[in-house]
Amino acid sequence: MSAPTLRSLAKTLGVSRTTISEALRGSDCVKAETAIRIRRAAEAAGYRINPLAGAVMSELRRSSSNTFRGVIALLTLDEPGRPEYAKKFYCEITRGAMESAQSLGFKTESFTSSGKTGVSMSRLNQILESRGIQGIVILPAWGDPDFSGLDWTRFAGVYTDYSIRKPALHSICPDHYRSLVRGLQKLRERGYKRPGLFMHRHTDERLLGRWQGAFLAFQNSNPEKRPVPPLVEDEITKDNFKKWFSKYNPDVVIGHQSEAIEWMRAGGASVPRTHGFFCLNTLRQHVPCAGLEQRTALIGARAVESVVAMLHRNERGVPEIPSLITIPSRWVEGPTVRRDA
Repeated sequence: MSAPTLRSLAKTLGVSRTTISEALRGSDCVKAETAIRIRRAAEAAGYRINPLAGAVMSELRRSSSNTFRGVIALLTLDEPGRPEYAKKFYCEITRGAMESAQSLGFKTESFTSSGKTGVSMSRLNQILESRGIQGIVILPAWGDPDFSGLDWTRFAGVYTDYSIRKPALHSICPDHYRSLVRGLQKLRERGYKRPGLFMHRHTDERLLGRWQGAFLAFQNSNPEKRPVPPLVEDEITKDNFKKWFSKYNPDVVIGHQSEAIEWMRAGGASVPRTHGFFCLNTLRQHVPCAGLEQRTALIGARAVESVVAMLHRNERGVPEIPSLITIPSRWVEGPTVRRDA
């Protein structure tokens, strides 16, 4: 038995397809008793509205363009504690998302929720619904994001970070573990024997220990006489870094803060002659250095592609089994590590 359509419902009820469409959208143009009869018949027949198609037709009626297919919302939280350097990450994800959306015939609109400057979650829900937006890409949150206030039965969405619990959506993020293991293997090939890792505790916890886990696993599989324990602190300062560096003397230092290069030099190191420095995220470097490019724009592009695919499959709501897509980072050459022999 074929699925019910607007055409079949119109034929059964003896009204036009336009009347069926208007009634199911809740338009005031249809008499109340007729609208009730149509909605009951549609429900009994198992008819499912395709909101993506509705958004397309709505836009086509307003525009002479025949390429527009919908709008993807880029959502972020207003978080006062978010560090300034996170802006570069957000900008790159947004750029990738916008470029991907445009290539697929979609537009993007950015929204900020909660906090002093953002709209409330209930208001955001109303805005998205009124604009016919069903696709959502959530940008990374510094804390534990909560977008459960949205009516997810209406939306298809993904999160562009490691994991989200409220609600548990599909996620797309850098492959931190595999990228660091490969980076460590390449550093070892260049002669570095005693790598040392430093990072903020919050960063490590947000990623459920992905960076530190990769580092410790690599140490276990490549044992040295004196392995360097990771430096993980609430804040990485010049003082606690210098104490750690002086005590363990790693021959290559791995972390996010390129300021550590000057701290290493102050401790007697010559970079890259005697020691190396490798940045975990090149978006955070203040000076040229070797490191990992996390392909942030590609993450934004993949997020949009995933949402668009869900829209075309008419998938809405919180997935029963959320999936995780990881993007491997790219090695970037720089003047802070030795070149290949």
